Amino acid sequence: MLRAMAAGALVGLGISAVAVGWDYGTRTRLPVKTEIAAGTLMFPHFAAKLATAAQIEITHRGIRTIIEKRPDGHWGIAGIRDYPVRDAKVHALLTELTELRLVEARTSDPAQFARLGLDDPNAVNSSADLLRVMDDNGTPILATIIGHRRVRTGTAVPGDALRDVYVRRPQDHQSWLAKGSLQVDPDPAQWLDRSLMNIVRTRISSVNIDDGKLVFERVDGRFGAIQPVNRPKLKGYKVDGVARALELLTFSDMKPDAGAPGIDARHVVFTTNDGLAVTVTVRHADQDVWARFAVSGSIEAKAEADRLNARLAGWTYQIDSWKERSLFPDIDVMGLVEPEPNAGRQ
Repeated sequence: MLRAMAAGALVGLGISAVAVGWDYGTRTRLPVKTEIAAGTLMFPHFAAKLATAAQIEITHRGIRTIIEKRPDGHWGIAGIRDYPVRDAKVHALLTELTELRLVEARTSDPAQFARLGLDDPNAVNSSADLLRVMDDNGTPILATIIGHRRVRTGTAVPGDALRDVYVRRPQDHQSWLAKGSLQVDPDPAQWLDRSLMNIVRTRISSVNIDDGKLVFERVDGRFGAIQPVNRPKLKGYKVDGVARALELLTFSDMKPDAGAPGIDARHVVFTTNDGLAVTVTVRHADQDVWARFAVSGSIEAKAEADRLNARLAGWTYQIDSWKERSLFPDIDVMGLVEPEPNAGRQ
C-alpha cells in the first residue's frame, strides 16, 4: 500500500531517472577507468558534498522512491507527504557511499549484467537499483546502479565476513566489484519511522476511557482505578499495563484520515503529570485495529504536544490488536478482574 502511494505521487512529480556518472563535480561524464588501485574510493568527492545532500532517489523496476530532507532538517518520503523516515538509516546509507571502495573491474558485456544484478533498473524483471543523490537545487551529486551483494568469509576475525557489491555507471557498460555493505531499500515502507510515541508509565497521572466509564488515576504515587466505584479487585499487572499503553507505541500501517477504514468506536484520554493530554480514538475494520491521535498540552508540555501533532495529525494508524487491550481495557472482557480467594473450590 505504501509503495503504491509513493509510486503514484512520484510519477506526478515527473522526476527523470537519467544520470551521467558517479560523481557530479561537473556536467561532463567521468572517464572510464578499467585499471584502478584496489581500495580506490568510488565517490572521492562525495564526503565534501555530503552536507549538501537533500534528496535520495531509488529506482527499482521503474518505480521511484524519493526521500528528501524536510524543513525541520529530518528526512521524509516525498510520495507520502514527507512522512518521517528513520534518520539513522539515511545517515548510514550516505556514510556507506562515502566509504565505498572499488576492488576490480568486471564484465563490460551488457548480456552479463543481469547475472550481476546490474541490468536496466527500469525493466519489469530487473533486480538492479538506480541510486541518485541530489542537492537542494535538484542537481545530481552522484549516481550509480547497485547490483547483487557478495559475502566473503575467511577473514582475520573468526565468524566475521566482508561484503562486496557489484556496481556500474548508469550510462556506461563497465561494471565493478566494490567493497562495502551498501544497503539500498526501494520499498518506502522499509524506511518509515514506525514509532508513534514513548510516554513512560511513571508520567501517566490519569486515563479516562469512554467519557468516564472507566477511569484510572495516580493517587499518592500509586496508579489504580477509581471509576466505577463498585468494581471488583483488579490484577495489578493489568492495571500497570494501562499506564504503559503509550510506551514504545508503534504502527504497522498508516493511511491519511480521509482514506482510513472502519468507523470510530471508542476513545480514551491519557494525561501526564506535566499536562500532556493524548486522545486516542480507535476504529475497527474487520479484525484490524486502527487509531487516531490528538495531542494537547499545558504551557509546560506545549512543545512536546506540537512535536507529536506535527507527526500524527492527519494520519490513521494500524496498531497491533493486543495493544488495544492496554489502550482500551474493560473490567469484564479484558481479564482485569482479580480472582476471588478460593474461587472455584467446592
